[in-house]
Amino acid sequence: MLMGEKEPQFYVDGVRSGNRRILAKTITLIESAHPAHRQLAHTVVDELLPLTGKAVRLGITGVPGVGKSTFIESFGMMLVEKGLKVAVLAVDPSSTRSGGSVMADKTRMERLSVAPQAFIRPSPSGGTLGGVARMTRETLLVCEAAGFDVVIVETVGVGQSETTVASMVDFFLVLMLAGAGDELQGIKKGVLELADAVAINKADGDNVEKAEKARRSYAMALHLLNPASPTWSPPVLTCSALTTNGVDQLWETVNDHRRRLSATGELDQKRRHQAVAWMWSRIEDGLKERFFSNPAIRSQLKGVRAAVERGEQSPTAGAEKLLFLLDNAR
Repeated sequence: MLMGEKEPQFYVDGVRSGNRRILAKTITLIESAHPAHRQLAHTVVDELLPLTGKAVRLGITGVPGVGKSTFIESFGMMLVEKGLKVAVLAVDPSSTRSGGSVMADKTRMERLSVAPQAFIRPSPSGGTLGGVARMTRETLLVCEAAGFDVVIVETVGVGQSETTVASMVDFFLVLMLAGAGDELQGIKKGVLELADAVAINKADGDNVEKAEKARRSYAMALHLLNPASPTWSPPVLTCSALTTNGVDQLWETVNDHRRRLSATGELDQKRRHQAVAWMWSRIEDGLKERFFSNPAIRSQLKGVRAAVERGEQSPTAGAEKLLFLLDNAR
């Protein structure tokens, strides 16, 4: 690290000026596990906080084979052509097992990745969902401070990552496919409950009629769920990332949602709740980190675990013993 790079102002000034190289360095700093780097990153993010909050935070997930990368590229290019600056971030807790699929996603977004007004950042390889989510949240704020108008957070992993992404964005879009048998089999009710809109992708060619049928099915399913907001009922739309048909309408839907929730104060309230939930999440992560890094616990953990497995000690007694060691370390 160069001398200037040890000072928070180096990163703050670079991000504020929109310097891409320093933006990338700042995100690398955020992703670092080194204690000194993390402390520096916290200072930098706090300094940049007053510059955040103006961007549209958009989360996107989709069933396997839905064409998410193609959609994000079409959507992102449409925004760029409107004169907007777009950042794409990924949440991929499975990247260590999949061999880095996120980088493959980046290479598939060939046009967007070279657009001057776009910035694509793969998720950090390794770590738990909580760790990747922490880095993504802070990276989102840094991108806002750098002047990006829209920050897209995509889920690359499955399961809990959808809930995690929904908890850090203003609008959560779920991409679905038509013609895959039972239209509802590929998605959990929990994901539908998170959706601010559902889009049936690949509505082109011979698939248009199937897409419309799927749209009606999902609209009926969403009608049975209680909407998260009294101001907004999640619509179901059709689109084609290939022909870009319907992509503009999705952006209009995102803007309509933002206008309505801003007018009632719900958007501000949502972000405030997300910030507090983020704090509690970090507290939980921090407690786990301190627990497993404690030397006394590390020396006793294997023996206590073995005793619990053999039935020689109850799980409660084992937990109490280890927590007592943590208490004594303070």
